[in-house]
Amino acid sequence: MARHLITSAIPYINGIKHLGNLVGSQLPADLFARYQRARGNEVMFICATDEHGTPAELAAAKAGKPVAEYCAEMHEVQAKIAEGFRLSFDHFGRSSSPQNHKLTQHFAVKLAEAGLIREVTEKQMYSKADGRFLPDRYIEGTCPNCGFESARGDQCDNCTKQLDPVDLINPHSVISGSTDLEMRETKHLFLRQSAMKDRLDAWIDSQTDWPVLTTSIAKKWLHDGEGLQDRGITRDLSWGVPAQFEGAPWEGMEGKVFYVWFDAPIEYIAATEEWSDKTGGDWERWWRTDRGAEDVTYTQFMGKDNVPFHTLSFPATILGSGEPWKLVDFIKSFNYLNYDGGQFSTSRGRGVFMDQALEILPADYWRWWLLSHAPESADAEFTWENFQVSVNKDLADVLGNFVSRITKFTRSKFGEALPEGGTWGEREEALIEELTTRIRAYEAHMEEKDIRKAAGELRAIWVAGNEYLQAAAPWSVFKTDPEQAAAIARLALNLIPIYAVLSAPFIPDAAETMLDAMRTEDRSWPEDIRAALTALPAGHAFTTPEVLFRKIADEEREEWHKRFAGKRH
Repeated sequence: MARHLITSAIPYINGIKHLGNLVGSQLPADLFARYQRARGNEVMFICATDEHGTPAELAAAKAGKPVAEYCAEMHEVQAKIAEGFRLSFDHFGRSSSPQNHKLTQHFAVKLAEAGLIREVTEKQMYSKADGRFLPDRYIEGTCPNCGFESARGDQCDNCTKQLDPVDLINPHSVISGSTDLEMRETKHLFLRQSAMKDRLDAWIDSQTDWPVLTTSIAKKWLHDGEGLQDRGITRDLSWGVPAQFEGAPWEGMEGKVFYVWFDAPIEYIAATEEWSDKTGGDWERWWRTDRGAEDVTYTQFMGKDNVPFHTLSFPATILGSGEPWKLVDFIKSFNYLNYDGGQFSTSRGRGVFMDQALEILPADYWRWWLLSHAPESADAEFTWENFQVSVNKDLADVLGNFVSRITKFTRSKFGEALPEGGTWGEREEALIEELTTRIRAYEAHMEEKDIRKAAGELRAIWVAGNEYLQAAAPWSVFKTDPEQAAAIARLALNLIPIYAVLSAPFIPDAAETMLDAMRTEDRSWPEDIRAALTALPAGHAFTTPEVLFRKIADEEREEWHKRFAGKRH
């Protein structure tokens, strides 16, 4: 039994995320976790809310609530939505947890002992109108690299270039909008990433199976321009992990907290410790190579904007600590999902957000479309036309139609039990050969985290059943040879639980419906398709399920298109 540690990039606490956020990290991570569990492997699937830093403070202020209260409420909201999408986290933690506070401070001490933290007195943006230093994300302006007008003080979301506030053209305060900014002196802690450059470079070079998207972004940050720079890991904020604490090897950091991008990845470890404290499990066997984690395969899922921090900053923290922590084995990164010719926009109400999606249709409809169109090799685009076609053709016409046709036919001719009689012939042997080949290909794609290819192979497996049923035509055979029609029906009915098990990582609710209809709790993976096709014997009872997937009408599609088009400027 293999052991898989799986983490999804932790979403910011400030509000409900859109479908692009979902398919960029949490959903593919859930797919992989469900698949590995189905294969009998041990899985630890961890996520959390990212609760520190500027976004939390700004969102709480806008909501008129204390930041701690706001974060607690939004964690519940995000956890409920994750449950609605059937995201099977073993634990959904909080970066504001006591475990993360303690662990973040522990890493800071270890890095200081290794000579990898230095104190820097620097000038930072101070807003006279706001009466405070402005952390990087409190400042916006035009990116000097690509001209994007809403670049933040730490990074441009358009071109992903790492920035400092002073780099921005026409900077302004996000809080007040004031442009009356000046540089003032303040002292901060810096992680000496530059001292880790060669180790990080060698480590990234050793990851020969990483996606090109992941390694190209990491290499760009390592080698473009002046190369990997030291990074400030504290900020002048009140909400976060305090930078001055008992046992800290520095003074004068009162009123400062660790930068959110320093403590947020550490929450992966801390969230596992939260799980441990809650369940009595052993978190260290997942994270410490001296406590059993040496045989763990660790996979991270994230959007491309998060790649620099997970290939450089977090590994610098792990390696620099000098302690036996588990490093990531594979980083699956994604491009962006755009919405109908543009970007998702909260402010303009443009695009579908996770809570809205669940109000319209059940989770499986969204899961299937998003995963089968995952933005792996390039940016992808959501359109209502494409969504409608995919749901209607893949889910309703192929999978749903197969289940409906064979259960209704069998019920009408033989009753609600698998019928006896008949034998297999060349057509059945050809089906077994095709399914065996396709299931092995599906497994290979899933192991490689090639999500769109896996979805395509799964659909082809559904199609094979439909084509068999159409060619075998038990409704015609029944007129002259009822026993042979029974054999066809019995084989086809046995396909339903096979489809359920194979499909469960993508569409878990439909999979449960199929298993319930066939009155079986057997979730064995179809290693031997011939044996799986006889798993339910003659006489085994079944029920005819309600419509597995309904079609999306043109009128619905048009109404949703208008509803989510957003306000035009």
